[in-house]
Amino acid sequence: MTALNPLLAPSSLPNHAPAFDRIKDEHYLPAIEEGLAQAKQELAAIKAHPDAPNFENTIVALEVMGETLSHVMEILGNQISAVATPALVDIKQTVAPQLAEFYSSVAMDEALFSRIKAVWDKEHDSPALTTEQKTLLKNTYDGFRRSGALLSGKDKERMMEINIAASTLGTAFNENIKNSMEAFSLLIDKEADLAGLPADVITAAKARAEKKNHPGQWLFTLDYPSYGPFVTYADNRALREKMWRAFGSRAWKDQYDNQDTIKQIVTLSYESANLLGYPTPAHFVLEDRMSEKPETVFAFLGKLKDAYKDAAMRDLDALKKFAAAHGGPSEIKPWDVAYYSEKMKESVYGFSSEDLRPYFPLEKVLSGCFEHFSRQFGVVFAENTAYPTWAADVKAFDVTDKKTKAFIGTLYADFHPRSGKKPGAWMTGYRSQGLFADKVERPIIAIVCNFTEPLPEKPSLLTHDEVLTLFHEMGHAMHGLLSDVTYRSLASPNVKWDFVELPSQVQENWAYTRATLDLISGHWQTGEKIPDDLFRKLNDSKNFMVASMGLRQVNLATLDMLWYTTNPEEIEKKYGFDVFKFEEDVTKDTRLFPMLAGPTSTSFSHIFGGGYASGYNSYKWAEVLDADAFYYMTENHVYDEERLMKYRREILERGGTEHPAILYRNFRGQDADPDALLRREGLLDGATSKVA
Repeated sequence: MTALNPLLAPSSLPNHAPAFDRIKDEHYLPAIEEGLAQAKQELAAIKAHPDAPNFENTIVALEVMGETLSHVMEILGNQISAVATPALVDIKQTVAPQLAEFYSSVAMDEALFSRIKAVWDKEHDSPALTTEQKTLLKNTYDGFRRSGALLSGKDKERMMEINIAASTLGTAFNENIKNSMEAFSLLIDKEADLAGLPADVITAAKARAEKKNHPGQWLFTLDYPSYGPFVTYADNRALREKMWRAFGSRAWKDQYDNQDTIKQIVTLSYESANLLGYPTPAHFVLEDRMSEKPETVFAFLGKLKDAYKDAAMRDLDALKKFAAAHGGPSEIKPWDVAYYSEKMKESVYGFSSEDLRPYFPLEKVLSGCFEHFSRQFGVVFAENTAYPTWAADVKAFDVTDKKTKAFIGTLYADFHPRSGKKPGAWMTGYRSQGLFADKVERPIIAIVCNFTEPLPEKPSLLTHDEVLTLFHEMGHAMHGLLSDVTYRSLASPNVKWDFVELPSQVQENWAYTRATLDLISGHWQTGEKIPDDLFRKLNDSKNFMVASMGLRQVNLATLDMLWYTTNPEEIEKKYGFDVFKFEEDVTKDTRLFPMLAGPTSTSFSHIFGGGYASGYNSYKWAEVLDADAFYYMTENHVYDEERLMKYRREILERGGTEHPAILYRNFRGQDADPDALLRREGLLDGATSKVA
């Protein structure tokens, strides 16, 4: 089977990439079984090693253990996100408990932990170890400790039961969201109901309807390239409300309801944290983050709320007055905000988000984005059709160093919605950079998005928000591609989660600069660059409604923290574990409107199915870092080669080999200015955004 199974056979493709053209659903289960068997054999060999425990025969051996299993599961997990079939989801859910049981047994193996502890006790301060080796040793010891290695008897058994029970919940949560979204559609048969929508949006909706066998009609979905323009531009208020309520009620009170899944996730997380000696899951998670404890996060969010709340209320009041003066409703509702905000922005700045779209054909944006990173970090991207891909519209690129010509890694780019693809945008890895067996391999990275699709007579034309998303995900991708470490568990972007968004968010800043916009823009018909007046309007409007958007992020981060710092028994006692009631109460100080649809929680995949539990605050935390870092990197020039290459060496290449505070100081020469974000947003000392 090994010779025939493309998941197990050695890859003959460039960079040993997966053979997506040969991998079938039926290959996964045998490959997982083989990988699990290999991992068990490797584990037994580590425990039975005749020599005394040392860094190489125990810590490094653990680092490379289970390579085949990890490889297969990375491919499976990524395919479920990008091109899921029911069979793939069933496979993941079938094997998840078995794998959770195995990994839990590893984490709680007394003989194995005794070897790890022996190495820790003897070598954690040893001058013979490099900084990276000391970090790997500490992470290994702490990882076992935090997984329950110090537990005994019934507590160990219960921890294993919890891990097995929790292993399928995140996937189930995300599948419910995807299925709930796909179950809804808005089919329009009256052309008058399309009033206000841009022509390209209407054309896309017509093509979507024809694809679904509804000729002569227009189909809108909850995928953001369809949903976003509808609630922003459609004049029909009743239909905007229908779309808004559907989007806000994903996986709530339908056949894909996520409320019970949330209850299970939170309850098991709380019990697990308590078993390990932590008062709440947030205390457990944050111990291993830059913020270190919940009190720090709550103080940080409180500071932001104080800066955003009053300014956001003034912004909303200005929006209400604008709407009233332009024939709007007597009372603004949430489904009116995007619509009137867009009209107000156009009135105040003479600028609409759609004005930029013709200047951003995807191919031009992508080639310009690649040139941007070439100028920043000295890299070159070359499309390589020798890589098979998982869908016809996915492209693959070789990334090399401009000066040395050294191969850096493989990048896949997947840009458009498809059936089975989860919403949103993300960067992921099919293989991290670092040690595999006895060789350091280069990474295989992918960026996956849901951008505006091409039309029969037009290329894919992006909004500026989609451009920002591309730069964000490419920032993550460069972090992964430029990693230059020995051990893959420390490779970029395997860093503390309140540091991981720095490389992504800092890149968004360049998408407002003249030099970068000239690289990525070109009118799809004429090739013309963005005119000066449009460039000025884009930047003038950059902080439009920034307080409202900031408050929304604080709202989400607060909701996250309160799910993971509130005892589930208290949630049951006070709210009957009604997700809506809980969310309504704990977010009342960070909302501008009552909750008029379902709770955000049931579609909050970041914290219930994406690893950001107790960590959603990392987006705002990293914004402070990115505001400070961008100022430093562009203080002298937009493309300051010296400082950008310093950033590459000290941040991107170093991964998680040292604490991020040390990495940042090595790069910046000092800690980040805590006021950098609010200063950039024009909100320092209570200032409001420009429309108030």
